[in-house]
This record gives sequence, C-alpha cells and structure tokens, in this order.
Amino acid sequence: MARPEPCVLELVSKLAREPWTDRPACVHPVLGSIARMVHDHSTKAGRRKLLPLAPAFLGTAEPGIDRSARLVALCVATARTAATDLGQGERGRLARAHQTALFLLKSAPAPDGPARWWLPVLDRIALSEPLYRNFIAPEHAAEAVVVAARTADDIRLRHLLKQCLRLLDAKDMDVLDPQPRLAAPRVR
Repeated sequence: MARPEPCVLELVSKLAREPWTDRPACVHPVLGSIARMVHDHSTKAGRRKLLPLAPAFLGTAEPGIDRSARLVALCVATARTAATDLGQGERGRLARAHQTALFLLKSAPAPDGPARWWLPVLDRIALSEPLYRNFIAPEHAAEAVVVAARTADDIRLRHLLKQCLRLLDAKDMDVLDPQPRLAAPRVR
C-alpha cells in the first residue's frame, strides 16, 4: 500500500523535529487551522503545491491577540467577499467573527453577542488571549476558509495561505491591512 502524501503541517512537524502531527507546536494555532482547511479543500495537485511553504510556518507560534485577530479578519473578509450563497446563520457567524477581530485590533466598537461579555471578564484574569488564540479564532478562521473554498480554486486557496504567512512574518504588524485582495493571484 502506498504511503499517503504528507500535509504541509506534517512536513513542518518534521522540519521542527517534533513528533509527526498536523498540529506542530511551532505553528500559530490559527495559522494551523487555516492550513488544515486549505489542505482539506485543495485538490491532490494543489496539496502538493502547498509543501514548499512548509519552512515559512516555522516559528509562527508567537503569542499576541493581534496576530490571531489579523488572521481571522483576513480570512473572514475573504470569505465574505468570495461567497455568494451565505445562509443567514453563516452570514451572522462570519459578521460576528469579523466584528470581534476588528474590535481586538481596536478598529471597531465592542462586538455584539457573547464576545461583548467574555472579553472584559477574561481580560481581568489574563485569559482572553489564550482562549481566543487557541479555541475561538481557529474556529472562526476555519469556517471562513470553508466558506471561501466554495468559490475558490487551488490557486486562490494557496494565495490566501501565503497572505496569512506574510501577515505573521511582517515585522510591523500595524502596517498590514487585513483585507482580502480580490484579484486572482499570478500563477508561478
């Protein structure tokens, strides 16, 4: 039986000399969630083209609520722009995810819904960043990628993942605009 090809995160785990996993500790949890969804919604050929990106994932796991919020804002903005068939529930979840991310980036007023209550409470005991980074933001980003994947091909999904990697690699996070680029990326 042929051995299945690794996903990009499994390759990252080997490069980082971690145990074989698609959740390496050296990768930001939100970025990992995005990469898994891009992998799952790519064709076999598209998955192979993700593998050269593996070194860029190394060392992205730095904390900071702004890093998580920027990734969510980028993915949700991309999904909301790309999707034409959003149901009311999906539209509402994406809107709340975007509003929460922008609030955390100090670009919007306090979000509606549960985030309005849990953010201030958890901030007082220094738990809002780990909760958002490890649980809430990965779910928001994953749903956004799934929505975007309905109308995106391998090239656009890979482009979104590259944008996320560049966003975390930027030295000055303030200069980054977490908005999607709608034009199709150049094929290289």
